[in-house]
Amino acid sequence: MNIVVIGKSGQLAHEIMRLAGDDSVHCLGRDDINILDAVNLASVLNRFQPEGIINASAYTGVDKAESDQTNAYALNQTAVANLATYSKQNHCHLVHVSTDYVFGGDKGSPYQVDDNYHPQGVYGASKAAGEKALLDIYPQASCILRTSWVYASHGNNFVKTMLRLMAEKQELGVIDDQIGSPTWARDLAKACMYAIKNQVSGVHHWTDNGVASWYDFAVAIQSLALEKGLLTHAIPIKPIPSSAYPTPAKRPHYSVLDKSTLASEFSALVPQYWRKALSDMLDELT
Repeated sequence: MNIVVIGKSGQLAHEIMRLAGDDSVHCLGRDDINILDAVNLASVLNRFQPEGIINASAYTGVDKAESDQTNAYALNQTAVANLATYSKQNHCHLVHVSTDYVFGGDKGSPYQVDDNYHPQGVYGASKAAGEKALLDIYPQASCILRTSWVYASHGNNFVKTMLRLMAEKQELGVIDDQIGSPTWARDLAKACMYAIKNQVSGVHHWTDNGVASWYDFAVAIQSLALEKGLLTHAIPIKPIPSSAYPTPAKRPHYSVLDKSTLASEFSALVPQYWRKALSDMLDELT
């Protein structure tokens, strides 16, 4: 299959390329295509004649978005609308990656795919706007995959930051009142490729199985890293409330995503438990 991935430098695109196999996968970054310019976007994509497009690009600076609203909406809404319009006009399937931040985090139980949007900041609001644009323009042959807490051996993410801090610091304080599901980018990449190749449509949630706080996640990172020789000694990790670490953007306190639609639409894929995925990812760093 001929597939174009938008978002060349990100950890998800990196994992998709590793899974390409016999498929022809082309990753395009900002130096290759201007997704904010519909004319340039069409001109570049026409060279590849894609059967499917995976949008792995986004404005992901959650805190920076609070003071950079124009650019956040440009990448998270306008660019998505442009990709949806092109895909509709050229009859190619579109998979778009979204986020748990479109929800408020105050429901107290896992979010269903059709729950109402209630973003807490500009990042979440701009991602919700992108989802709405896609659903308005091209619902019949597009798939929205919401995910959360993505990490990989490639790029910058929570896991690699924790490993660095654990090697440098005498102790760490990590937030324990934000609950979600860590997700290995490799597993998310498999879901994206499955959705493209099987022409899955609609809104779905993909994360690794299980739930954790950021504190739980950090404790697991240290424990597994010690087992694998990535760290030489343990340091104290203390649970702290969000109020002790104020940020420009408010984070959802409980943003676990319900994955019940996967049984029918992604029947050949079963998310693995997040701690097993973390162990597999850390093996790549040894």
